[in-house]
Amino acid sequence: MINSGEAAGLLLVAIVDMSPTDPAGGKRYEDAVLALLPRHGGTLERRLHSTDAHSEVHLIRFESRTGYDAFMTDPDRLALRASFAEAAPTTRVIEVTDPSVRP
Repeated sequence: MINSGEAAGLLLVAIVDMSPTDPAGGKRYEDAVLALLPRHGGTLERRLHSTDAHSEVHLIRFESRTGYDAFMTDPDRLALRASFAEAAPTTRVIEVTDPSVRP
C-alpha cells in the first residue's frame, strides 16, 4: 500500500478519443501537450493505447489543483489546440482516488 504522503495531489484519468479523420495528428498533439505537464507540477504516470489506435487512457497526477488549472490555461497548450484544429482529440477527464492509498 502507498501512504497518503506519497500520493498527495490531484489524480486524474483522461480518456482521449482521436479524431477519426486524423488519429496520427491526435497522437502528435498528445505528445506535445503531455510534454507541458512538468511545468505545472504534473506527471504522466501511465499512457495506454487502445488496440485500434483511436483512443488513449492517461493516468496523470498534479501536485495541486492550481497546477492542473494552470496547465489547462497554459498559452502554449491553447496554441497547440488551435494549431491542430480538427486533428485535436476530444478528452474526458475524471478525478479519481486510489483505494489502495491509506488516508
